[in-house]
Amino acid sequence: MNSPINRLFRLRNRPRGRVGEGDLEWGEEPVAEIGDGQALVRTLYLSLDPTNRVWMSRIRSYIPPVELGAVMRGLGVGQVVESRRPDLPVGAFVLGFTGWQEYCVADDSVLEIPFTVLPDPLPAPLSAFLGVLGHTGISAFIGVELGDPQPGETFVVSAAAGAVGSIAGQLAKQRGARVVGIAGGAEKCRRLVAELGFDAGVDRHSPDWREALDDVTPHGIDVDFENVGGPIMDHVLSRLNVGARVTLCGLISEYDNYNDQSDQLGLRNVNQLLMQRATLRGFIVTDHVGRYGEIIGKLATAMREGSLSYEETVVEGLENARDTLNQALSGDTRGKTIVKVASPTPVS
Repeated sequence: MNSPINRLFRLRNRPRGRVGEGDLEWGEEPVAEIGDGQALVRTLYLSLDPTNRVWMSRIRSYIPPVELGAVMRGLGVGQVVESRRPDLPVGAFVLGFTGWQEYCVADDSVLEIPFTVLPDPLPAPLSAFLGVLGHTGISAFIGVELGDPQPGETFVVSAAAGAVGSIAGQLAKQRGARVVGIAGGAEKCRRLVAELGFDAGVDRHSPDWREALDDVTPHGIDVDFENVGGPIMDHVLSRLNVGARVTLCGLISEYDNYNDQSDQLGLRNVNQLLMQRATLRGFIVTDHVGRYGEIIGKLATAMREGSLSYEETVVEGLENARDTLNQALSGDTRGKTIVKVASPTPVS
């Protein structure tokens, strides 16, 4: 095939605050020829996640930071357009670390996480494999499972209108818990209750959000599915019941400050973990790769049965990924945030 031009973002600086043009540099480069054991994948959809911001920083994480000068790391759904490996045939749709680029070489050397061929026929749109049937849906499932909400218990989830939080709240509701979502904006809170079945929503933009959270958790909090950290998590800790469980999925409010450990914010009410004999457990979705098939199957069944809803914000154009990530981190998108990079190519 003729060598295509690869459009991409390279990390040039470690951002402080919002990600700027000098941090992620947009460019175009020729695509190198593939060798034996490699395949060329064209990115169709790129996932934008809070963890992208963590990977840009120097902070100690579960995988190394993106090196300066490297293509920005990111998870995507793509289509194999050229192949010299039998497990990735031309035309197949695949899920993996495509990076913030239109074309990537799949040789399984990146993070030792191989590309996965998606089922044929597809049980859902391609973009769903970056959301409800992908790492965000799986994160919600695992986090709820770890928190183990029981019928009648109060389950609170922050960033509740986002990709993970919206699914987590629905799964907790199916277990019989009373579900309270914390989200940014009155409209998001309305949707949580009216469309997703949450019992209450708390608008974090409201000046009296602490009092509002107290009002809708009169009997305290039994499970906290934490996505935000900062003042929200701190106040939730003050509401924990004896034996409460906190599942720590993310700390979105602190990611813009993640250039070094000294930038991170402290918690005043962490003593409540001791006083209430509560447990706090962090988890990373990639630690559960062996369960992906099982969990995706359960989520797909729930979707078919109509008991699980999801929402996407899809932005056209890879060149818009940097600005869209900033919007997502500010809470200006709804559901799973995805960039559409290209359309599938028919295979004859």
